[in-house]
Formats: sequence, C-alpha cells, structure tokens
Amino acid sequence: MASTSPELETFVREALALGQSRIAIRQALASAGWSEEQTRGVLDGYADVDFPVPVPKPRASLSAKEAFQYLVLFATLYFSAYHLGSLLFDLINHAFPDPAAQSRSLFGDSMRFSVAALVIAFPVFAWMSHRLGIDVARHPIKRLSPVRRWLTYLTLFVAASILIGDMTTLVYNLLGGEATLRFLCKVAVVAVIAGGIFYYYMHDLRREEVEA
Repeated sequence: MASTSPELETFVREALALGQSRIAIRQALASAGWSEEQTRGVLDGYADVDFPVPVPKPRASLSAKEAFQYLVLFATLYFSAYHLGSLLFDLINHAFPDPAAQSRSLFGDSMRFSVAALVIAFPVFAWMSHRLGIDVARHPIKRLSPVRRWLTYLTLFVAASILIGDMTTLVYNLLGGEATLRFLCKVAVVAVIAGGIFYYYMHDLRREEVEA
C-alpha cells in the first residue's frame, strides 16, 4: 500500500462524510496532483456502505506471532532453496566429473548435509506455508500484513539479484569460450530455482492486486 499523508486521510474522510462520490473524490485529488495509487490506498480503507459517516475497514496489524511465522517461512525457504541447489550441484559434479579434481564418493559430506537439510527444512516450509494460507483465506485482511509484504519483496529482490548474477556469469563464460556442459547444467539449476521462486511470489502479489 502506498504511503499517505494526514492531509489526504483527512480530506478523503471529510469528503465521504459530506456525501461526495468516490469518483468525484478521485477526480479532485487527481487534479491536485495525487497519484491514483495514493488515492486508492486511502479510499480502500473505507467500506462502501450506506451509512451517514464513513465506515473504516479493518486494517492489517503486525503481531509478534505473525512476524515469527513469516520469518520461519522465508528462512526455511532460503535454506531449502540453497541446499536443493547444492544437492543438484553435487549430482552434476558426479555426472560430469572434472578430470583435474580428485574423485570423491557420491554421498560425500556436502550431499549428506544437503539431504539432511531438505528432509528437515522443506517440510517445515510446506507446513508453515499451508498454515498461513489457511489463515489468510479466513482473514483476507492479513494479505496486507506489513511483515508479509516486506519479506515477499525482499525475496523477490534476492531472487532477481541471483538471476541477474547467473545470467551475467553465463554470458561471461560464453564470451570466453568456457561454456562446458557441466557449467551450463549448474547455470540452469540456479535459473530454475531462483526463477521459480521469483515467478511464484510475483504471481502471488499480482493476484492480491487483482483481488483488491
């Protein structure tokens, strides 16, 4: 939600109290230079009901419990994504061994730790995601939770940064003639994991905007 000013809040509340239509309020604010997003953010805070005074809608609030749940959700997401990539990298190294490197057993320390991390972290992520999904379905206002939106946009930033770095590395190696099959497989792994996370949460944000 876009940030608003006390003047805008006061104007909208008083205009609605005087019986002005939402269309007229939007036009007046647009003529004064307010953006559509700012105007919509304030107008959406009031219910469109037949009552003598503006009726405010319930607004999302931040609680310690909610912050804990979303921190666990996204922490396990990052942890699972990292170790999934590490596990796939180990499998690629085994399938396409480097002749210059010492041969290692398939189930080395790195692979065993990645498997252990996924066995523990991913079920926690899936369970927390399911639990929060049910909670949001029962209370749609929680979609506007500040901690949820901040962590979602942070995740989009991290995923986008990884994708940009991944593609930059790909182009750099292609220009240097060092694009081996082993390297291309690893680039694809990073792109699929980071791209999948980016697409999922971007789609989730767009769905919220459509529903709003």
